[in-house]
Amino acid sequence: MPFKAKDKIVFIGDSITDKGRKKDPLKLGSGYVRLLHDYLTAVYPKLSLKIINEGVSGNRVIDLERRWRIDVLDHQPQWISISIGINDVWRQLDSPDAEQVYPDKFEAVYRSLLEQAKQLPNCRAILMQPTVIKEYPDSTGTQLLKPYVDIVNRLTEEFNGILVPTHEAFIDFLQCETGQDLTTDGVHMNTLGDMLMATTWLKAVTGTPNRN
Repeated sequence: MPFKAKDKIVFIGDSITDKGRKKDPLKLGSGYVRLLHDYLTAVYPKLSLKIINEGVSGNRVIDLERRWRIDVLDHQPQWISISIGINDVWRQLDSPDAEQVYPDKFEAVYRSLLEQAKQLPNCRAILMQPTVIKEYPDSTGTQLLKPYVDIVNRLTEEFNGILVPTHEAFIDFLQCETGQDLTTDGVHMNTLGDMLMATTWLKAVTGTPNRN
């Protein structure tokens, strides 16, 4: 268990992290962040962990940059869990005329955020791979995500973070051909998708639960 008593964990990302948090009395939303909050609270009640959800629907990495000080650094967290990249690719598909965040810019901005986080005392980053766009491995969106996944992998090693292999977990699940969907629309999680994200996070960060 890497967490200490009263550790503060900030989750930041896009709509997959947000999941209606502003309408939730606890401001956690109904997605994977809520599942992690409930699991960690139930299993490790004496730690009194503080879980903060700062996901915002539609965000790209450049949006995280604009609000990084207020929504992340000002919390003075011991842990920052980042899930970003889906919209950086999706905008290339649904809004090709808009300003785009291609891999080189994605990496530069992401690295800048992690450099800033290094200034916090005793803070460690948890980097989640972007999941999938459409629920088949050969989709255009999922193929375009690959360099972004590679960047997340590389930055995790560079900054001594913890990698949550959510993209790999989703691809592995899809290749099992269970006939069950993970998303409501090819991107946004249903309850099963949220559970897969949460369990993948737990295995990477705490070593539990184990998956065969």
